[in-house]
Amino acid sequence: MVSQLAFKSRIASTSSLEKIFNAQEMIASSHIAKARKVALDAKPYSDAIFDAVQALVAHNDDIRHPIIKKNEKNPRVAVLALTADRGMAGAYTSSIIRETENLLSKLDKSGRQPELFVYGRRGVSYYKYRNRQIAKTWEGDTDKPGVRIAEEISSTLMDAYMATADQGGVSELYIVFTEFVNMVVQRVRVLRMLPLELVQASDASSAVDAPLPGEDKHEMTALYHFEPSAEKVLDSVLPKYIQGRIHECLLTAAASETASRQNAMHTATDNARGLIDDLTRKLNASRQASITQELTEIIGSADALNKEEE
Repeated sequence: MVSQLAFKSRIASTSSLEKIFNAQEMIASSHIAKARKVALDAKPYSDAIFDAVQALVAHNDDIRHPIIKKNEKNPRVAVLALTADRGMAGAYTSSIIRETENLLSKLDKSGRQPELFVYGRRGVSYYKYRNRQIAKTWEGDTDKPGVRIAEEISSTLMDAYMATADQGGVSELYIVFTEFVNMVVQRVRVLRMLPLELVQASDASSAVDAPLPGEDKHEMTALYHFEPSAEKVLDSVLPKYIQGRIHECLLTAAASETASRQNAMHTATDNARGLIDDLTRKLNASRQASITQELTEIIGSADALNKEEE
C-alpha cells in the first residue's frame, strides 16, 4: 500500500501544477479577445485584395504574369509552416507538423522538391532534431505577430518565388497554418498562395455584372483598363498581396494558438483538480485504514493483558 507521505507529496506537486495551469488559462483568456479581434479585422483586407487580384486575372485571358503561372519548369516548391514558440497549447503544433509532413510527402511523391520554411520555435526544434533541412526559420512572438515579421517573411518568400530556377527559385508557395473559426474550433489549412488558383470569369462575376433585362449576356465584357500596363500593375500588387495574405495567416494562427492554449489549460486544470480529489480520497482511506489497524492492535493488546491477569 502506498504510504500517506507519498500521497501527500503527490497532492502537493499536483496542486502546484494546478496553479500553473490555472494561471496559464487566465493569461490566455486575457489575450484571446484582442487576438480574435485583430485576426477578424485583418481578414476583410486580405479577402478584398485576393478577390481583386483574382478578378483581374480571371477577366483578362491575355495576362502572362508570375502571379498566375511561372513560364519555366521548376520542381522546387516552398512550404511555410506556422507553428508556436511556446508549448502548453494542446495539439496545436503537432497538428501543424502532421499536416506539413503530409504535404511534404505528397510533393515528394509527385516529383517535386519542397523547400521548408518554418515559423515558430517548436517547429524549428522538431525539424532540427530530425535533421530536416530548413531553408529559413523565424522565431519569436508567434502569439502576437507584428507587421515587421510579416514583411520579413513575405519578402523572403517573394524573392524565392520571383527568382529563376537557376537562381534557386521556387515555382509554387504553400502555407500550412491554423485557421481560427471560433473559441472551440481551430482548423488546420493548407493554402496554395502562389500561383493563384483561378476561377472562370462567369463564376467570379458578381450580381453587379449580371445583364439587365433585354441585354445579351454574351456581349458583356469586363471593364478593366491597365495603366501603364497589366504587368506593371500586377508587379505593384504582388508584394501587397503576399504580405497581406501572410499577415492574415499569422494573425489567425496567433488567435488559434491562444484559443488552443486556453482550452488545453482549462482541461489540464480540471484534470489536476480531479486527480487531487482522487488522491485525497485515497489518502483519507489510507489514514482510516491506519487508524483502524492501530485500534485493532490496542484492543488486541488489552484483551491479551486481561487474559493474563485472569
